[in-house]
Parts: sequence; C-alpha cells; structure tokens
Amino acid sequence: MMEYTIKELAELAGISTRTLRYYHQIGLLAPARISRAGYRIYGQKEVDALQQILLQKRMGMGLSQIGKSLQMSDEDKVRVMEDHLKSLLTEKQQLEIMIDNVSKTIKRKKGMITMTDQEKFEGLKRQRIKENEETYGAEARQRYGDAAIDASQKKMLNLTEEEYERMQRLEEEIKERLAAAVKAGKLPAGSEGKEIAALHKQWICCSWQHYTSKAHLGLAEMYTADERFKDYYDAKAPGCAQFLKEALIAHVKEL
Repeated sequence: MMEYTIKELAELAGISTRTLRYYHQIGLLAPARISRAGYRIYGQKEVDALQQILLQKRMGMGLSQIGKSLQMSDEDKVRVMEDHLKSLLTEKQQLEIMIDNVSKTIKRKKGMITMTDQEKFEGLKRQRIKENEETYGAEARQRYGDAAIDASQKKMLNLTEEEYERMQRLEEEIKERLAAAVKAGKLPAGSEGKEIAALHKQWICCSWQHYTSKAHLGLAEMYTADERFKDYYDAKAPGCAQFLKEALIAHVKEL
C-alpha cells in the first residue's frame, strides 16, 4: 500500500502542505500515523478522503459540511458523488452549447456559415433556463408541477430572436418602471400599478405554456415570501417586490 509524506501528498493533490496541516489542525484530515522522525504519513484511506474533500469544496460545500460527509456510509457518499456528477454533466452540456454557439457566431461573422435565429440564441436561452432551474427550480416544480415547468422551458427554447428580445425588453422595462414608481410614491392599486401588472403578464406569457390568474397570483406571493425574488426586484430600489405583489393582487383579475 502506498504511503505519502505530507510534501508528497500535497504535490500529488496540487495543494500546499500548509493546507494539509490546517486540515489536520481542525480535525478534518488526520495523517494515518506520525513517523519516528515526526513526519505526517498518509495512507490510501487519507488519499481517498482528501479527494472527497477537494471535490466537495469545488461543489461549494463548507468545511464543516464536508467534515460531516466524511462520516457518511459508503452508500451515502456514492449518492453525494452521483448528485455531483449529475451537476457536472449538466454544466458540461451547457458549456458545450455555449462553445458551439460562439464558434458558429465567429464563423458566421467571417461569412463561412449562416445561422438560423434559433441557433443564435439557443445557448443564451439554455443558460438562462439553467440559472432559473438552479435558483428557483425546486420551489417552482413543487408549486406548479414538473409538466408545467418542462413545458415552460420548452416554450422558451422555441422563442424566435424577436420573441426572445421582446421578453428581455419587457423584463428590463418592468424593473425600471417599478423603481420609478416606488421612488415617486405611486400606489400599486393605481394606473401605474395596473400598467406594470399588464407588462408582467406579457412577460411571463413569453415562457408560460398556459396562463391563469390564480398561478399569477401565486407567483406574486413568492415575490415577498422568497428572499431570492425579493432581492431580484429590490435591486434597483427597496420596496419594488412589495409594489409588484400588491399591483398584481389589485389588477391581475382585470387583465
């Protein structure tokens, strides 16, 4: 069985000996033994543990969380790694789409090929879908169901260049008008609130397969209940998320 000194293991893993000493200090990764000369010696078990630590750090896990995962059964460790592999494969797919899109765009600019409107925006749309899925996917699927979310994503992927640009313009206009309305002290139940609510309906209908006022109102509730939505709309001015929620509640059934 292979054994490594702290210097050898650090070089093998591409990290510093200082990092390994720190992991030992906090109880995350102790050496298999200490030699008579006082050197830390690591065996295969520690090599495997270090691999897991470094992989999970790349996944965004904190050291305390990683420490708990090291105590898991082999079955649970495999499950964590399978989830990580799934995430990596998704990232790989998205990256390949973006690489292909950029490559085609360069060739089109050089007059070597032509691109359809769908091809021009496929990478951008897929990236947006991925980001939305990672940020809001679990809650959205629980609220609306997998079928509705899958249909919405499919509709977005099929948007033409003109439709996709319109969706982006609507999104920016909504945020700008919300900030202006809040700063001007407008009332959500007033005419400006109604216009913003109408714009918001147009925006979500760009990707929603089927629109209902009930689903729209359900989304309105999330805008203040979920900090991620609240932060998104309040980025330009505090109170925008609350204004939008109240405007939708006041006007959705009239739209």
